[in-house]
Amino acid sequence: MLNKYARAFFTRVLTPFAAFLIRRGVSPDTVTLIGTAGVVAGALVFYPRGEFFWGTVVITLFVFSDLVDGNMARQLGRSSRWGAFLDSTLDRVADGAIFGGFALWYAGSGDDNVLCAVSIFCLASGQVVSYTKARGESIGLPVAVNGLVERAERLVISLVAAGFAGLHKFGVPGIQYLLPVALWIVAAGSLVTLIQRVVTVRRESEEAEAAAAPQGTRGSEAAK
Repeated sequence: MLNKYARAFFTRVLTPFAAFLIRRGVSPDTVTLIGTAGVVAGALVFYPRGEFFWGTVVITLFVFSDLVDGNMARQLGRSSRWGAFLDSTLDRVADGAIFGGFALWYAGSGDDNVLCAVSIFCLASGQVVSYTKARGESIGLPVAVNGLVERAERLVISLVAAGFAGLHKFGVPGIQYLLPVALWIVAAGSLVTLIQRVVTVRRESEEAEAAAAPQGTRGSEAAK
């Protein structure tokens, strides 16, 4: 849902900034690399220390690079397989850093092994959810399913909750519980999304194999 609506909105908003970078001679790949480095730094420097508000601020400043680089590539007419590969690969790095930062906090000063495990599950399931779609498409299947919690939803839920949870250090009471709730929601949603994609790939593969079967074989099966 967020991929469909929010991405279109922010693409329009960020188009002038993308055009500005192009005029300055900045390449889309450079934006991708800088954006990922900023997200990783924000997640692994601030989150393990419990600085969720400032970590989220830093990450948010850089996370929009995922939209800017693609916008720049389209304006330049340079959309390529390499750019898509680099962008997708570094997205996985950024996601791993964010949930890894949460896990480090709960394994250390946060002192909660259960939430540490939930954070690790969010990290791993997010990677596997992305892999199932990529692998399905690589074997020629459309993987035509909109999962319950895809990458955009995982990031928005986690970062918004982390940002608000960080306000606890500014004296806002009780708000620190938002992050644990968000992590459980992301974990459950990622599991549902993974199941949705696996079921879809199974169905599509069976349909593709049935369509590719020789006519005589299909006729004999129908006779049975």
